[in-house]
Amino acid sequence: MDHSRHTPIPTHELSEAILVNAPIYGADDEKVGTVSHVHGHGPVMHVVLDVGGFLGIGAKQVLVSADQLNLMRDENGKVHGATTWTKDQLKDLPEHTD
Repeated sequence: MDHSRHTPIPTHELSEAILVNAPIYGADDEKVGTVSHVHGHGPVMHVVLDVGGFLGIGAKQVLVSADQLNLMRDENGKVHGATTWTKDQLKDLPEHTD
């Protein structure tokens, strides 16, 4: 996926309403997780990702700062994110519990 053609989402637009269920892709374009929910809004937002598992079953939730993700819309307006994290690195993070 060529993310260079995708439009970054401005910080002031970042909200749970647009990010929930958005796929997150690693550097090699492998899907590394999905946005479960968020804490906060805008520049201080933290994103909870479901990592691993199958169809949400057995997934581990991890917390990352929104500034560690490049959140964007593709040519069709679909929201997704990109990160330099690998799936294994995300799985190694502490499990997030609300």
